[in-house]
Amino acid sequence: MTFRGCLLGGAIGDALGAPIEFQSMREIRMHHGPTGVEGYIHDWRGRLGLITDDTQMTLFTVEGLLHGLDPEPVRQAYLRWLDTQEHTAPPPADLPHRTGTLRHESWLYSRRAPGNTCLSGLRRDFPGPAAGGQPGPVNPGSKGCGTVMRSAPFGLAVADPKAAFDLAAACAQITHGHPTGYLAAGAFAAIIRYLADGDPVAVAVQQARELLATYQGHEETAEALRRAVELAGPGGPAPTPELIESMGGAWVAEEALAIGVYCALAEPSFEAALLLAVNHSGDSDSTGAVCGNILGLVHGEAGLPRTWVRELEGRETIIRLADELARYA
Repeated sequence: MTFRGCLLGGAIGDALGAPIEFQSMREIRMHHGPTGVEGYIHDWRGRLGLITDDTQMTLFTVEGLLHGLDPEPVRQAYLRWLDTQEHTAPPPADLPHRTGTLRHESWLYSRRAPGNTCLSGLRRDFPGPAAGGQPGPVNPGSKGCGTVMRSAPFGLAVADPKAAFDLAAACAQITHGHPTGYLAAGAFAAIIRYLADGDPVAVAVQQARELLATYQGHEETAEALRRAVELAGPGGPAPTPELIESMGGAWVAEEALAIGVYCALAEPSFEAALLLAVNHSGDSDSTGAVCGNILGLVHGEAGLPRTWVRELEGRETIIRLADELARYA
């Protein structure tokens, strides 16, 4: 199923990149050889295939969307994710947001380098999203990649690309108010929607770029995507970690989106693209997640490497939520 492929693919990319997220490419090569990592590696816990906050928040995004295509149920779900970062077990169901099934899954009660902006944003009130490319009400100067890495489900749940864009952008503002941060999330959701409708990756990206251009404040995201498409195009340079690093460190939204898109365009093979997406001196888990969402949707569950799926933390939960979202959508 394509929904399974999208969510599993993103989680695989997240897990591949997590152990090397804060390492330079020099360090990665020193520890793992000239080509970098070639599959899951043990993290500091001695475990393989562990996901990060990227996949945690993606799953809570799905749960929120199952309660309604609106920012408020998504925010309520993100507050449940916040509980998993602040408690070691499900807290009492004494607050309105403490519903749903994910909050009862003990494996999610683990801090996996959560973004400070996501944490601080969820501790603030959210009066609603800003419009017209204006700064949002929460963390208005923040455009971290925490908006993009959790936004694939909007493109799966919402049938119209513009509506998917708008909902993803509105929900990104729950934590990140910089226009680039939330418009990059919207563009990613639109790419996923176009892919779900059957468009090839290059066409989906082009259509999302055209949609993005209609929004005030689109310039940073549009330029990052333009460069990604240009580098991946005919006659472009061979893909290398150094080339990826020329697009930035992916700590901010437009760079994470552009690198994930570039890798999906430059390497149509799921395995090769994900290894390209994580082997660089930047936010490896987030770029792996974005690329994995894209190519997981294209290849479907059956097209994912069996070993990577089998060893992935939370696999059963990811599949269950993908199936629920597919029925809902």
